[in-house]
Amino acid sequence: MATNANIVTIGLIQMRCTSQPQANLRKGLALVKKAAERGAQIICLPELFRSLYFCQTEDHRQFALAEPIPGPTTTALAKAARQHRVTIVGSIFEKRSAGVYHNAVVILDAQGKLVGKYRKMHIPDDPLYYEKFYFAPGDLGFQSFATKHANIGTLVCWDQWYPEGARLTALKGAQILFYPTAIGWHRKEKKQFGQKQHEAWVTIQRSHAIANGVFVAAPNRIGMEGTVQFWGGSFVCDPFGEVIAEASHDQEEVLVTKCDLRKIEETRQHWPFLRDRRIDAYGGITQRLLD
Repeated sequence: MATNANIVTIGLIQMRCTSQPQANLRKGLALVKKAAERGAQIICLPELFRSLYFCQTEDHRQFALAEPIPGPTTTALAKAARQHRVTIVGSIFEKRSAGVYHNAVVILDAQGKLVGKYRKMHIPDDPLYYEKFYFAPGDLGFQSFATKHANIGTLVCWDQWYPEGARLTALKGAQILFYPTAIGWHRKEKKQFGQKQHEAWVTIQRSHAIANGVFVAAPNRIGMEGTVQFWGGSFVCDPFGEVIAEASHDQEEVLVTKCDLRKIEETRQHWPFLRDRRIDAYGGITQRLLD
């Protein structure tokens, strides 16, 4: 049976993580296998899936979790990509050199080849999200990676709040923006702000899809870690901003859905936001504030 080259099936892994890196890796690989068996061609794991979200504290011992790229996790993901003949998007705590670390993403094709690497550009420093202690800001810029089935962009968690990152990645030619994520509710805040926080998270990413005419896919973790309840809710939305697949808040899931890439051109024809951009008037965007 002939396949439609415009249809790409993507898989998002929503998982609970533990303090055992090897167990997390085995679980991630098992869920990748399930996604592949359900027809996923591009599969994305959540942010820093090999460990608990260690950025809740500033602890020098956590640097022992970091590894080079290529390294053990890259090798394991590459083997899985070859075995299942899929593209894998995987999040890695990268050890670049002594004292320099990044929150990175690797893209591995169906032959296990490292297609590219992205380093998280926006690094948060909030209560229980002390990432600046661990990660240097990304220095590879916003990129689009050509895979067999689609051009994809990879950004990471805190990046998802910035329209500039989504725009520049889309302008590079990305058709699907993947946002590996680790986001949750502070226990003391959930009752009052939890629903609003989750809705804001979904809304900002749907806006990226609409403004750029692309698909957006965000896999998140679940579970209580310390005083943070990671809220899951992994989802995919189309270029019109419609959520076409969504996971629960508290269950491990393999979310698999089809993306019709023809919707990109169709949406951009009807909403020509890229055509009507006033690129001559945006110089101020590179300044912190306009006084």
